[in-house]
Amino acid sequence: FMYILLATLAGGALSLLAAALLIAGFPQRWLPRLVGFATGVLLAVALLDVLPEAFESGVEPHTLFATLLAGLLGFYGLERVALWRHAHVDEEGHDHHCPSGGHHHHHAGGIDRHTVVSVLVGDSFHNFVDGVLIAAAFMVSPTLGWSTTFAVVTHEVPQEAGDFAILRAAGMSTKRALLFNGISSLTAIAGGLLGYFALSQMQSLLPYILTIAAASFLYIAICDLLPMLRREGHRHTSMWQTGAMLAGIAVIAFSTLGH
Repeated sequence: FMYILLATLAGGALSLLAAALLIAGFPQRWLPRLVGFATGVLLAVALLDVLPEAFESGVEPHTLFATLLAGLLGFYGLERVALWRHAHVDEEGHDHHCPSGGHHHHHAGGIDRHTVVSVLVGDSFHNFVDGVLIAAAFMVSPTLGWSTTFAVVTHEVPQEAGDFAILRAAGMSTKRALLFNGISSLTAIAGGLLGYFALSQMQSLLPYILTIAAASFLYIAICDLLPMLRREGHRHTSMWQTGAMLAGIAVIAFSTLGH
């Protein structure tokens, strides 16, 4: 219980702090490398850590693969209705926000109240689901829990940076934008606590929740992050991105050797 509480609290705080530093003056050229690293971490955690744990539970593999497929389709559907949204900031500091398909550039003066509410509601829902997934991972083992938390933090940083940029472009002050982003990150704690108490009574659901967690990481990596890496036309930056992605995979691979 304490691990789940600490992980959800620290995860939200770290991702928010890193996003604020990124917006405040962190070298923008590092963002593509961060995206590459996050891609590697998400792929490795899903395929080397979370899914193996789910399949070692003894549940029929066909059932878990069906759950994985349902999870991928479910996250696609949620993105279509603007609940499961992703945002990132490119190396030039522009935000890309895709609540209902396609990528749209947002500039000051073009952000209305509806967009701000959509960003905050979507981010809160996303963080809540992350909290549930972190809880499920910790209930299997602390090692799996921390690696899952690490994966959540790495993909939350670009998203939080994008959210922060949207709120600032909408006219919010830096303090107010940080406050609203911080409040939305607290839903991860609620998700973690709910996941702990619910799954404590339904241990048989853990393999399915872990499979859905893997679907979440794979969906973000394949649908959001890898297309970003593929669009990079600068050879030098592309090489850095690939190296960062391999580094992310290596970090998770080495961390799971003793697990």
